[in-house]
Amino acid sequence: MRNVLYLALLLVAAGSTALLPIRPASTVAAPRMAIIAYYAGDATGFRQYPTDKLTHIIYSFLHLKNTAFAFDNPKDKATVAALVALKSQNPQLKVMLSLGGWGGCETCSQVFATAQGRNEFAASVKQVLTDTHTDGIDLDWEYPAVAGPPGHRFAPEDRHNFTLLVQSLRTTLGKNYEISFAAGGFPDYLRHAVEWPAVMPLVDRVNLMSYDLVNGYSTTTGHHTPLYSTTQQVPSIDNGVRFLDSVGVAPGKIVVGAAFYARVFSGVPPRNQGLEQAGKFKQTFNYKDFADSLSATRGFVSYWDDVAKAPYAYSARRQEFASFDNEKSIQLKTHYVRAKHLGGIMFWELTGDKPQHGLLDYLYQAAR
Repeated sequence: MRNVLYLALLLVAAGSTALLPIRPASTVAAPRMAIIAYYAGDATGFRQYPTDKLTHIIYSFLHLKNTAFAFDNPKDKATVAALVALKSQNPQLKVMLSLGGWGGCETCSQVFATAQGRNEFAASVKQVLTDTHTDGIDLDWEYPAVAGPPGHRFAPEDRHNFTLLVQSLRTTLGKNYEISFAAGGFPDYLRHAVEWPAVMPLVDRVNLMSYDLVNGYSTTTGHHTPLYSTTQQVPSIDNGVRFLDSVGVAPGKIVVGAAFYARVFSGVPPRNQGLEQAGKFKQTFNYKDFADSLSATRGFVSYWDDVAKAPYAYSARRQEFASFDNEKSIQLKTHYVRAKHLGGIMFWELTGDKPQHGLLDYLYQAAR
């Protein structure tokens, strides 16, 4: 009977784009797809959020210390210990540790260019995972072989060195630990940063960073985390998934990304409600602050792009444009994951959400 009910819920969700109401926990089967939160908070910040709705928490970030995978300070280690303690309430939860992040992998190209560097790193990863009782590593090297933060080295050989790095990690960690990596969602990364046929059999999933597709370096406004491409903007979730499918990546290993924050551009003229107009990146702010930061008192009017399946807002008074995810776009992304039989959905970052009736709640309901 439970399987029949579960199938019925799937069919209802697949055929509707309406917002789903938030309901209390019930006896309905838990989502089979992965729901993954990146977490960059402290040892207590996560406690106000419904972490029971997650399959994975990825603590962000650890960094390289010479060739070793290392915590920056004792407070970070204490935070991970607090996250691992959640398993007493949610035994199926996986707690993973992420390397790098934007600006956090300055020496990755150099260290991973040698067998010694890769092997020493892999050995240190195993030691850290063992010591912290965590479940795996997420590689957030931004980026192998293509330009990342200004001044960070990147070289064509990074592409193959990334393969060798993953091989070393899998050999050292064996089958009992998970390995994932965060992949840029833009075409240059997808085409040039990874040897997909060699890497994907060795990892559990690729976390597609299908956000920041319009970013701090962009001089034209657009959707920073759209589900679909438009005639004006190619990068999107669907564009990235189609590319990965074209190079043979198993759908069940693809995790798409959602943004629990907005990107705001200033100096944007009012044509087309600010969309696809010249502008300068101003700031980001979190979903939990939308009610104030995107409010009518600030002159913002909200719009919906039915091609991209993405919301946006524009303030003519302030000449500001904002791109973000909201309740509707989060649910449509989750429906897309299920329809395509993908591995799951991840988001940056847990503390950007509302503690109650936030985007995670809508995502979870759509996954059910």
